[in-house]
Amino acid sequence: MRDTSFLLPMFALAGWTGLVLLYVAVCRVTAGVSPREFTLGESPQVPQRAMLANRNYMNLLELPLLFYVVCLLAWQAPAVPVAALPLAWTYVGVRVLHSLIHLGYNNVLHRFIAFAVSNFVLLALWVVVGRAMLAT
Repeated sequence: MRDTSFLLPMFALAGWTGLVLLYVAVCRVTAGVSPREFTLGESPQVPQRAMLANRNYMNLLELPLLFYVVCLLAWQAPAVPVAALPLAWTYVGVRVLHSLIHLGYNNVLHRFIAFAVSNFVLLALWVVVGRAMLAT
């Protein structure tokens, strides 16, 4: 039986993505603009809060795709180094932090630092899992 521990960070990030999607819906519904303003994405009449929420949601559908792939590889691998699981949880934590900064006070430098750290963690996770996969 496979170790399911690598599925948990995936479920956590997918759950967070779902919560951000709900926030996007709330922002759009409470924006007080016509639904036609969203026909081609976002028009100038769409409030900044709704645009930021949508952009953050899109961020959670872009690079995290590589996170889901590497977690699935780790899940099916015969053995992966012990460092892989903490890296996976660190990635989830930093992505949540990135979202909270983006949707909260939105300091660009802080957001960039969180984004950069998440990328380095993801790269490290790929290296750790990739080396383990190639060694088998």
